[in-house]
Amino acid sequence: MNKIEGGVTAPKGFMAASTAAGIKYENREDMAMVYSKEPCVCAGTFTSNVVKAACVQWDMELVNSGEKMHAVVVNSGIANACTGEEGFAACRKTAEAVNRCLSVPASSVAVASTGVIGMQLPVDKIEAGVEAMSEKLGDGLEDGTKASKAIMTTDTVNKEIAVSFEIGGQTVTLGGMSKGSGMIHPNMCTMLAFLTTDINIEKTLMQEALKEVVQDTFNMITVDGDTSTNDTLMLMANGLAGNPLISKKNKDYEVFKENLFDVCRYLARKMAADGEGASKLFEAKVVNAKSKEDARTLSRAIVASNLSKAAIYGCDANFGRFLCAMGYSGAEFDQNDVELFFVSEAGKMQVFDHGTPIVFDEEQAVKILSCEEVMILVDMHEGTAQATAFGCDLTHEYVTINADYRS
Repeated sequence: MNKIEGGVTAPKGFMAASTAAGIKYENREDMAMVYSKEPCVCAGTFTSNVVKAACVQWDMELVNSGEKMHAVVVNSGIANACTGEEGFAACRKTAEAVNRCLSVPASSVAVASTGVIGMQLPVDKIEAGVEAMSEKLGDGLEDGTKASKAIMTTDTVNKEIAVSFEIGGQTVTLGGMSKGSGMIHPNMCTMLAFLTTDINIEKTLMQEALKEVVQDTFNMITVDGDTSTNDTLMLMANGLAGNPLISKKNKDYEVFKENLFDVCRYLARKMAADGEGASKLFEAKVVNAKSKEDARTLSRAIVASNLSKAAIYGCDANFGRFLCAMGYSGAEFDQNDVELFFVSEAGKMQVFDHGTPIVFDEEQAVKILSCEEVMILVDMHEGTAQATAFGCDLTHEYVTINADYRS
């Protein structure tokens, strides 16, 4: 991955802005806009929750329609979920405000919201925010960074990345920003993420690439087992890199998909590490499983277990908790084939070998589990498939944050 400075404004032709609209938070920016004057092909994936926010329904219609996309407007503080016809009308009025300010079709504007469920958006503040941002749009790296900060809710840090790569002799750039800290669980995890690129690619291929990449990146995060009503991942491509159109699954397509995977994995790990109240990134990597689905199921079960997460927080080398989670995951396996290791920058230690516990140095185990990034590595010895799930430890702070969320 050739990581470069910046985020959503790194690719050619993309601009961003943010503003303090006063939707819920005081003394901070809470709205963002990403814009391309050149129309973009767009792709997206969305929450699997049956209860879908109004903005999710709006964006799904945009992606499925084949309409070109110019902009996305994002607000934090209020989720615009479980808000009925009034909530959907707020999406339309937001898009119409962009139409008035930037002279692009309202049907080319995506909207996204994050925050408290069951509250109506103050449309007057949203429209005023659109007007303010339309005048502030800029293509500087700082403009993208400010946008990534404005979409945060309980996040403690903003999350952005940009990469560059070669396609057909042209330099292509892919940028992204995301937010997500709580109510995060696979299919998709609770998150908003927006990716921009200047690559020239057909919409159907871009949608297929995004759908495949999501499976082993954003869909492998779990913080607390709750799947949100608002999960949204959107990708905009304006073609300004000037590369030959990617219209089939050739080498250029694979290069694009590899970089898309790297960007999504980077953002996914950042989100997992910033889970509400988290002090550690907690990963589980399952290798040599019978199937890809088994590997995904087993790794997600490990990081989703509250007992596993509590053990990671307490640096408790209780490997039985991880094996227990694997056992109830639904995947079939023979425990007598399994090896289990603790891994971090402090070292690698085997604690379980083909059905039998290993005598290990407890002090060294604590050192390994005390690092900011900890991995449970499991070798199934049953096949060749592998997968990695991303999570975090479970701390006292998680309860404090969610007990006070509406206030």
